[in-house]
Amino acid sequence: MTNPYKGRTGLDRIARAAGYSLNGLRIAYQGESAFRQEAWAAVLLLPAALWLGRNWIEIALLAGSVMLVLIVELLNSGIEAAIDRVGYDLHDLSKRAKDLASAAVLMALLLCAGIWVAALWQRFGA
Repeated sequence: MTNPYKGRTGLDRIARAAGYSLNGLRIAYQGESAFRQEAWAAVLLLPAALWLGRNWIEIALLAGSVMLVLIVELLNSGIEAAIDRVGYDLHDLSKRAKDLASAAVLMALLLCAGIWVAALWQRFGA
């Protein structure tokens, strides 16, 4: 059996995909406080990346690390939603999946913080 939603092509597929993506961002912003906090941090940090970065590579690293946090947070929220869809009862594999996704967010945050601290140190501390 083929998936009836996979037959779209061209501009129709692009328009629908964009709509699904915007809906996902709306859901994440409205329903996930961690994503909301990280999104507001991104509103401040993305323009700051243009100011702090001295060339396009530094700007890309600074801005990319911020965007990576948002991306990983969206994936974490998706994993949590899929696990919750199965059930709210405690299960070792559910806990493991959620903990691993949470660890991925932590790693992205640490990477982002490390890049920003290094850039600030190079600009102002050295």
